[in-house]
Amino acid sequence: MKKKIVDNLKRIRDDIADACARARRRPEDVRLIAVTKTVEPDIIRHVLELNLADLGEAKVQDLLQRHAIIEESIQRRSALAAADNAPPLPRPRWHMIGHLQRNKVKQLLPIVTLIHSVDSLRLAEEINTMAAKLGLDQKVKILLEVNTSQEKQKFGLAVGAVTAMADQIQTLPNLQLVGMMTMAPLTEDPQIPRFCFARLREIFEELRGTRVVGPEFKHLSMGMSQDYIQAVEEGATLLRIGTALFQ
Repeated sequence: MKKKIVDNLKRIRDDIADACARARRRPEDVRLIAVTKTVEPDIIRHVLELNLADLGEAKVQDLLQRHAIIEESIQRRSALAAADNAPPLPRPRWHMIGHLQRNKVKQLLPIVTLIHSVDSLRLAEEINTMAAKLGLDQKVKILLEVNTSQEKQKFGLAVGAVTAMADQIQTLPNLQLVGMMTMAPLTEDPQIPRFCFARLREIFEELRGTRVVGPEFKHLSMGMSQDYIQAVEEGATLLRIGTALFQ
């Protein structure tokens, strides 16, 4: 399994480099998030040993459990490193990539690096309020989730609501809006995901041309195992990959 992950990671990074070359982009501007919701803790530790420190979870409870297990591993490895000069285990950066309920925000905020799935003003306000109550020492980094495919069963802001939402976010002092996220439909037609990704990039560029967002607004979280190549070609900076890495 571990060798397969190494091989998969090389293939994915080669794909990213090739897609960047076609799009005249730099591979270092694309970050890979390992979606760990289906793998065991020992595999997560192996991923960290490969210097893949960005980890994504779709459920708050899973993220909390895995965070606790990995923190224990980091402390144990740190003690061993002091004794025999073994390399320490890198500390992960946790990404919340699934739908976030307001009643789970308090548990999540102390450990999350980036919330990809802010899809309503009520959720944004809850994050802002809870960040103040917890006394966090830095703003909570968030992405706006946009439903570019217009699928009724999906979460996310309507395309036409994004600018107003971004404007409202700027009134919440404990949040930092750093970009947007979308999820393309599962389909065998590669042009459908490409359309969704291109649409998000268009909205992104329109917003960057206004005073609504600041210079920290620079991320496009789009692209999963089945469509990450198209996502890179359309400007993705954050890829959420599970199956292609672990299977």
